[in-house]
Amino acid sequence: MLEKKTSSIKAEPEKAVLVGLATSTQDKQKVNEYLDELAFLVETAGGIAVERFIQSLDYPNPKTYVGSGKLDEINEYIVAAEIDMVVFDDELGPSQIRNIEKVLECKILDRTNLILDIFAKRAQTAHAKVQVELAQYQYLLPRLTRMWTHLERQKGGIGLRGPGETEIETDRRIIRDKISLLKKKLVQIDKQKSTQRKSRGQMIRIALVGYTNVGKSTLMNLLSKSDIFAENKLFATLDTTVRKVVIENVPFLLSDTVGFIRKLPHNLVESFKSTLDEMRESDILLHVVDISHPEFEDQIQTVNQTLTEIGAGHKPVLMVFNKMDAYTFVEKEEDDLTPAEKENIPLAELQKSWMAKDNHPCIFISAKTKENYQQFRELLYGHLREVYATKYPYNNFLY
Repeated sequence: MLEKKTSSIKAEPEKAVLVGLATSTQDKQKVNEYLDELAFLVETAGGIAVERFIQSLDYPNPKTYVGSGKLDEINEYIVAAEIDMVVFDDELGPSQIRNIEKVLECKILDRTNLILDIFAKRAQTAHAKVQVELAQYQYLLPRLTRMWTHLERQKGGIGLRGPGETEIETDRRIIRDKISLLKKKLVQIDKQKSTQRKSRGQMIRIALVGYTNVGKSTLMNLLSKSDIFAENKLFATLDTTVRKVVIENVPFLLSDTVGFIRKLPHNLVESFKSTLDEMRESDILLHVVDISHPEFEDQIQTVNQTLTEIGAGHKPVLMVFNKMDAYTFVEKEEDDLTPAEKENIPLAELQKSWMAKDNHPCIFISAKTKENYQQFRELLYGHLREVYATKYPYNNFLY
């Protein structure tokens, strides 16, 4: 009797083409940096970016994002290279998606849609799944086409279509009902989370914040001696994790939060309100930065802007420049008179320049190799004592 052989053929990753615009506010170099990040997003989602197209326009074409000539050029490449999807670096409007789909007969995604897809893939807890599902439906609602949207008619939703109603109208009703239900669920979850935070007693609360994939979870594992999921992918952490940590004689609660990214979809910010409350209600923010990333200063700006938008911009911040072990620089020739770029600056010099700035206190570490980790703990301990003395002046157990 012959044994049945199981198939070991692995599905090939979807091939993607990336599209971006160079405008008066962002040159081609900046667009390429954004597309590098978009390529990483595609990889995180399980695909592979094989080509990119950039067009110089004063502003996006309101009908097709790029010009018709560029769209034809993209289409020729799609047919020749058998591309599965085209990903645009900015959020597309409903009419833009419809017009682009008429020319490019393949899957069309924008940055927002791609991020939502990754969030859906990463969500583990019921809380995170509700947050992501709500953001997805809010994104989908204005983008419904005349095609039937394959939504499942679940028990308790809209039943048969009424007289004169079209399929698209029924779809909209289903989605609005789902949005309403998910919002009610989130209100209940937010209340539960708020009660949990209030019940934590007289404990200083510290939140790890930063751009996505800067090593927050690795640092969390190091401080709390726990085993939180961490990998070299964007948005590895969606669910806020809280651990009790003690440094010397000072206990505190440390929370690992979702990472930020450029052009973070507004719907996600709204849906993840209770997660972001961990930042708003914390006593200290540990702003973790990937010092090895060529655009780390832009990432710092993105995080600071997002913190301000969610009402956490006034919090005491300790800057933690992580990944010292991955930092590299190319030494300039003696006769090279061009301005020094970040990749031409030795790490020691970069440390001095940031520490000399009239800014938040900072420290350079490697959570992976534990370089400067003890100095980091000592610096954090000093901040903890200051906050305790201010917040609980009558609690003298520190002295």
